[in-house]
Amino acid sequence: MVPHRHRSSARPQRVGHHPSLIPSPSDVITSTFSSSAPSNVIPQLIEDFGFSREVGTLTISLFVCGYCVGPLLWGPLSETYGRRPVFIITFFIYMCFQIGSALANNTASVIIFRFLGGTFAAAPLANSGAVISDMWDPKRRGTALAMFTLAPFAGPGIGPVVAGYIVVGGLSWRWLFWVMAIFAGVCWLQIVFTLPETYAPVILKKKAQALRKSTGNDKYHAAAETKRMSFKENVENILGRPFKILFQEPMLIAITLYMSFVYGCLYLLFEAYPIVFTEGHHLNPGVSGLVFLPIPIGGFVATALYIIFVNPRYARKAAECAPAPVPPEFRLEIALLASPFFAIAFFWFAWTSYPSVSLWAPMMAGSLLGLSICWIFVALFNYMIDAYLFAAASALAANTVVRSLFGAGFPLFATQMYEKLGPQWASSLLGFIALAMVPIPLVLIKFGPTLRKKSKFAPSNLPPPPVEPKDSNTSVV
Repeated sequence: MVPHRHRSSARPQRVGHHPSLIPSPSDVITSTFSSSAPSNVIPQLIEDFGFSREVGTLTISLFVCGYCVGPLLWGPLSETYGRRPVFIITFFIYMCFQIGSALANNTASVIIFRFLGGTFAAAPLANSGAVISDMWDPKRRGTALAMFTLAPFAGPGIGPVVAGYIVVGGLSWRWLFWVMAIFAGVCWLQIVFTLPETYAPVILKKKAQALRKSTGNDKYHAAAETKRMSFKENVENILGRPFKILFQEPMLIAITLYMSFVYGCLYLLFEAYPIVFTEGHHLNPGVSGLVFLPIPIGGFVATALYIIFVNPRYARKAAECAPAPVPPEFRLEIALLASPFFAIAFFWFAWTSYPSVSLWAPMMAGSLLGLSICWIFVALFNYMIDAYLFAAASALAANTVVRSLFGAGFPLFATQMYEKLGPQWASSLLGFIALAMVPIPLVLIKFGPTLRKKSKFAPSNLPPPPVEPKDSNTSVV
């Protein structure tokens, strides 16, 4: 008997409503922790392998370069095969490369394992925002994303602390990589046992497969199964879609440039802080790592303030706009405050970085820096997800690639810039550039609605879902 042709009205439920299914940001923390951790063991690496300071800096830059390659694959692949398998496979391979780094016995192996480790560590950075958009509706998403936005800044801030005290404790640099491998292994097990599949088309596909198996009737199919693409189309979709979205979307270009500059400045500090604190204030490696802590502390404060004050405003706005969605531009209001704070933080750091000034003054600039970075990122992440809902993973992947290029490139010229200009004018230069970017959120608020109407990827302009196949013998789940 041919099953009745219909499209199931029971859509996949958002899984984030159950607290046991809330994903942990630890996978993002361990990925970003690993990016900055070697900063305090570079002298040991130089002593063991005899390479230059510039090559030592590559242990940070090439890991972040991996963030440029990984999202080109992991974002679109998660939209093709699902979030869960991408997380499980990439994080296991990332863990293996940390073990490889711990066992490395020459310069080439250290450099290669760092780059490949960063490539596979990029999966959480590229896909966590998409997982959150799968799991929460816009009203609840702000709180979840605020917590996840903190993770990329908590990790880099904690990494130098751990590395510094490994050095002070007289342990080999290899122990740092063993710590990272153990941390990655624990997070991988957490992913395996707690992270469900969240991508609706893949959930429906599994539901259709289960129906075929339980009924013995092979006429049940999910909409995703009825769509056939050639190998070439698959490759173009996986590798080309993020850049297709980026280059066709002026608002995504503006967001990406701003976030990339902010992200580059964060990684530049891993070269600038040793000049100011280790050389200027003569701190040992352990204490030098502690000066990074105000950055994640500022991020924690920003997250708490966002959850307590900002997200309830969004909930009220959602009730006011119902049943229509809240315009994505509402997400940008917090960035109007954070943008000038980011510029001020660099001027604060610049003119308190004299050795004659208490080290607490430039240290505390990091708290304002962490607060402003967190608010800028949570505002712009939320905006991208709201504006490109169904293409969020690809939009975030394109953003992550460009952002990571800046994160990898800035440390390479940081030492030379700070030595030639001096900490005061080098940091002031960054402050002036940040000041020039302050109007970007305001411009997006004013012109965003117009740009979204012209967008090919905004939800309101996307084509309707695939229609049922013409074959009357096929049921679409």
